[in-house]
Amino acid sequence: MTTRCAAPQGNTVNMTIFKISNLSKLLVVPVFAIISIAACAQEQGATALKSLENFVKNTKSGRATFTQVVTSPAKDGQTPKVKTSTGTFEFLRPNRFKFLYKKPFEQSIVSDGQTLWLHDVDLNQVTARKLAQVLNGTPAAVIAAAADLKGLQADFTLMPLPEKAGLQWVKAVPKTKEGQLQSITVGVKLTDRGTELAALEILDSFGQLSVMTFSQFEVNPAVSASSFQFKPPAGADVSRQ
Repeated sequence: MTTRCAAPQGNTVNMTIFKISNLSKLLVVPVFAIISIAACAQEQGATALKSLENFVKNTKSGRATFTQVVTSPAKDGQTPKVKTSTGTFEFLRPNRFKFLYKKPFEQSIVSDGQTLWLHDVDLNQVTARKLAQVLNGTPAAVIAAAADLKGLQADFTLMPLPEKAGLQWVKAVPKTKEGQLQSITVGVKLTDRGTELAALEILDSFGQLSVMTFSQFEVNPAVSASSFQFKPPAGADVSRQ
């Protein structure tokens, strides 16, 4: 959904305004414009939050491909380091999701609703952690855990941002200071298929920015909870934390 606010035009002001002095004209019209701009910004903010709420409440499952670009801060005058990865993403509310990285290295991040599994295919190493210990304040909490906007607001301060690239944007700042993330900015779009997740911008406490863009998003596909079960491969080095 695209929200556009028309620029204030002089002839929209009541004509009696123009019967006053020239000085008053210079004061009244800019004030009218400022009020109009503020009202427009408030309307766009409400639209962004409503779009995010629609995604959280109505998109119960999803499937997409993704590209992730991670940019590390420049050090000692050097150019920033940039790493690009690609893969597939799938989720089923509540709390089931998986990121399957294909290139440049195969890795899996899978939640079965109780345990978060991280699998490095090349090293054949698996780390298992209780989901409840790591979920709060993470991107997964935004896109796959909360049932409604109030659920998100329990863990995040939500700030609507201006529309950009045809997307509605909301910045989510974790309320807890214990995590390693500064903010998660979510971009969603409303289509005839429903509300789609289009982008995530994740800024960590070290200044590293990770931008994930999603394509070929499927809204509410038939997804089985069993597809999020993870079994460590034979011979894998498994660490449980």
